[in-house]
Amino acid sequence: MIKVYVKVKTKAKKEFIKKVGYNNFIVAVVEPPQDGKANKAVVKILAKYYQVSPSKISIVSGLKNKQKILEIFV
Repeated sequence: MIKVYVKVKTKAKKEFIKKVGYNNFIVAVVEPPQDGKANKAVVKILAKYYQVSPSKISIVSGLKNKQKILEIFV
């Protein structure tokens, strides 16, 4: 299991992921922070980055916050 810390930027013009530390990332998503759309986009981007299924990623902390802690089961 990997624990990652993510700062999310919503309503961005372009999606990206930037590693800023050992397990720290900045993730920009196009989706707005409504109805969990941005959270789903963050999970999808991290799943692609770590080459795992999105179902292997869970948000531990920060469901309604820009700062999130996620667990990735590899």
